[in-house]
Amino acid sequence: MSGKSNSLKSTIAVSLTNYLDAGAIVAGASGLTLWQKYLGLTEVHLGWLNFISANCLGAAIGAIIGGFLADKYGRKFIYTYNLLVYMVGVLLVMCSVNFPMLLAGFLITGISVGIGVPASWTYISESSEVNNRGRNICISQMSWGFGPMIILLLGMFFAPGGYLFGWVESIGHFIGGADLAGDALNVFSSRVVFFSLFVVAFIAWNMQRKLEESKEWTENRNAAKAKGEDTGLLHAFKQLFTNTKAVKTACFLAVIYLTWNLVASVMGFFQPHIYETAGGLTNEYANMLSCVGWAIVVVVTFCVSFFIDRVPHKLLYVLGLLAALATWFVVIAGINGMGTLWLFSILWGINGGISVQIFYALWGSELFPAKFRAGAQGLMFFVVRGLSAAWGLAFTYIYGENGEGFTVAAYCMIALLLISLIVGVIGCPNTRGKSLEQITRERYGEDY
Repeated sequence: MSGKSNSLKSTIAVSLTNYLDAGAIVAGASGLTLWQKYLGLTEVHLGWLNFISANCLGAAIGAIIGGFLADKYGRKFIYTYNLLVYMVGVLLVMCSVNFPMLLAGFLITGISVGIGVPASWTYISESSEVNNRGRNICISQMSWGFGPMIILLLGMFFAPGGYLFGWVESIGHFIGGADLAGDALNVFSSRVVFFSLFVVAFIAWNMQRKLEESKEWTENRNAAKAKGEDTGLLHAFKQLFTNTKAVKTACFLAVIYLTWNLVASVMGFFQPHIYETAGGLTNEYANMLSCVGWAIVVVVTFCVSFFIDRVPHKLLYVLGLLAALATWFVVIAGINGMGTLWLFSILWGINGGISVQIFYALWGSELFPAKFRAGAQGLMFFVVRGLSAAWGLAFTYIYGENGEGFTVAAYCMIALLLISLIVGVIGCPNTRGKSLEQITRERYGEDY
């Protein structure tokens, strides 16, 4: 029981990285309209915020750095310093008074998120028991759902006209003076939401810096040194790119995650904005509807955690993508009232609870040897989030200023999800019930 208890404890501590990842994305999204009005931003400005944020480029840059640092210096190295960077980025967003400050805050926060993600999924898998690896990844995914749910609740309560906006007004007048009003006052609701992320990041940093180093990483590093093997970053890159099995695996995982994430990244950042423009909802109602969707993600993921280590992964993978496809078929059929908006949100929530990201995190930490496990994930994350950044910019032109291109966007989403479904079904690995050492030996031989 002690092993299971320890792995669960470390999983919860590390999973706060996912809370902060998704929370940073949705904190920006929930207040997007408020920042737009306060700073006079255009849709192109919004696209740039998405482009360099935790949703896309910022995370991409951080991931390729963090992945290989975690392989060279250890998983604990990341947890000792990374969230300090995150707190700096969040503080910069909180204090923003112009677009360059806001952009810089989003970028720094995004880089920190990217640095933490590969180490997070790797550490969870390496510290899990064989029959609980999928469960622990699901717990991490639940944290990815809790973040947006809580952030959107705060966004709803603190939004102009919300139940707690009186507190926001008091804070705004205390900082900006009694004459502060209009959009300059309203945007303080978003500043307060980002402050909540700063508090969670501080708590998470204190928990994570006390974690023990991954036993598997330590043993692998000691064995490599005993053999006189090169443990440098360039050597890790060389091993990854010269191993045919590793390259094929990276391509498979990158394709299934990229095609799904191109859809999910848009939904994560623009969902409340879509509800406001295409659905005609208020900022408060849009955040509430998005919050319900994330609550569904948490509930479904919790249920999946009981089965993922016991049923074929391919079955769950297909169910999740069918829900995602159904979401966008609703759009094609027509968003013509609250009923279809609710259906859209519920179906996407079900997809999020059995998402491709669960299997990408699980397979990505299983299918590579410990010596370049985090680096491989960081490289794939870099590719996925980088291309998602470019897609986020393109999406603003497809979508239009007022959602006039929503149906065209839906067809693009369906095509991407179909690719993820087909490739995932063809390449689904059989790793359930096997230790990481066994999987490595089967795929790479005894030398790894």
